[in-house]
Amino acid sequence: MAAYGRQSLRDRFDSAPTPHVAHPPRTHHRDFYVATDGSYHLHDHRAGMGVVIETRDGTRVARFALPTTATDNNVAEYQALHFGLDVLAARTPPSVRVGVLTDHDSLATNVNAAALASDGWRPGEIRTPAASGNHWRGIRARIAGFEELRAAVIDGTENPAHPLANSPEEYAHVNREPDRCVRPETDASPTKRGPGVPPPSRADRHASD
Repeated sequence: MAAYGRQSLRDRFDSAPTPHVAHPPRTHHRDFYVATDGSYHLHDHRAGMGVVIETRDGTRVARFALPTTATDNNVAEYQALHFGLDVLAARTPPSVRVGVLTDHDSLATNVNAAALASDGWRPGEIRTPAASGNHWRGIRARIAGFEELRAAVIDGTENPAHPLANSPEEYAHVNREPDRCVRPETDASPTKRGPGVPPPSRADRHASD
């Protein structure tokens, strides 16, 4: 259902303070929005990841709140985005435009740099946490696989994936929500935009170690 009574991911993305070079006006026309967050608790070494996916009109496609393994909060952040993009890729054609929302500044910077590099820019050196190497490779593969992708930084208190990542046991019920496959509403012709949305893949429900 559409986002009645709550701020949609699209609204949060469009109002996020992101450098103009990363977000020229045309990039504000997304088909799907993915909000992700990763958490790591030093006192007991628990880690979790949260993912929320919506369409451009605020229709919720999926939510996940999953415990995971991570060595620190940075790795959990990369792991959550990797998982979220894997889920989205399993449910959409590659011709969609994607907006990513995260409260992790350096992750958003790296995502936009990689996206700009795919567009032919030379963004400079990209540095990622050493233990997140496998997840960063997966993220880059997904960035290259979509028609266009940009990331925006939002405050943690505004990130709907934040509570899901910090208390995955409490929010475990969201993992049982019905699967939704939503065809993106675009102005482009079907031949240009690619095939319809395939069924969701349940094989990608678990994150990579």
